[in-house]
Amino acid sequence: MNADSPAPLGTGVASPGNGPGAKTRTFLRRLASSVLLWSAVLLALFSKHPTVAQWIFLAIMVVLAGAGLMEFYGLAQKRGLPCFRGCGLAGGLLLMVGTFLHCTGQLGIHGTPARVNDFETSFLIVFVLGLAVRLLVAGPTGHGLPALAVSLLGLMYVPWLLNFIQKIHFFPGIDHLGKYYVLYFIVVTKLSDTGAYVVGSLCGRHKLAPRLSPGKTWEGLVGALGLSTAASLTLAAVLGNHLPGMNGVHALILGLLLGAGAVVGDLIESLLKREAGVKDSGRWFPGIGGLLDLLDSLLFNAPLMYLYLRHVLTRP
Repeated sequence: MNADSPAPLGTGVASPGNGPGAKTRTFLRRLASSVLLWSAVLLALFSKHPTVAQWIFLAIMVVLAGAGLMEFYGLAQKRGLPCFRGCGLAGGLLLMVGTFLHCTGQLGIHGTPARVNDFETSFLIVFVLGLAVRLLVAGPTGHGLPALAVSLLGLMYVPWLLNFIQKIHFFPGIDHLGKYYVLYFIVVTKLSDTGAYVVGSLCGRHKLAPRLSPGKTWEGLVGALGLSTAASLTLAAVLGNHLPGMNGVHALILGLLLGAGAVVGDLIESLLKREAGVKDSGRWFPGIGGLLDLLDSLLFNAPLMYLYLRHVLTRP
């Protein structure tokens, strides 16, 4: 991210050249874009028609995965790195749909997290072998190895990480309450982004990672952790039994974990954009940029939430 660009939601402070009014307008545009998109996701989750809700949820996840993956490959190509865009996109969408079919039992193989994880592992193996065969058929080109590596990294950074949201939603053994953990995870993560931006904009002075993103500050990090922890404790109290295994201690730990994870995820995407020499990954959302700018913190936090749910909250 350029030093003279406003910080994305959840990064810290905006550029010094922006006045308070500009910062407020930027914040409101970003907040509105985030609220509209994630409200659509949550409406699909809590629809009164479960089957319809599941397919709408899948459609949203597929669109996010596909568009986000294309943005990633676009960033790589701006850096001069080759990739197999078509193969990567097809692989990413098949991964999302295949996981959905496994999680919902429509392939007759479901019931434990290990089953879905085995499918994902098998899929990634087949994807790599398929790209290797493609390289073999094409013959020496001088850029086959980096193209394979970038294609695989894109698949794992966007669809594979986003897939953890599906696995949280359809987590077995908790009486179809996984959607409440998706709600919890999204709200805590995005409020972490909000806390970082607001606190960083108001009183950010000390740079957190100036080489990656000059707008991010330690004060913004404190704001992220504070608001994410408060949101986690509040949701744990409000949702109560709808969050199996949750208590005050877990809410505190997850609030801090997801708050820190959101900042790290934002930094990772800032690094990718800096490598590509662009300010935003795209122009989908006013005040935010592209889908990766919106998904960065969620992509990093989704596996953290899933692993904590599987190995801590639901551990026998």
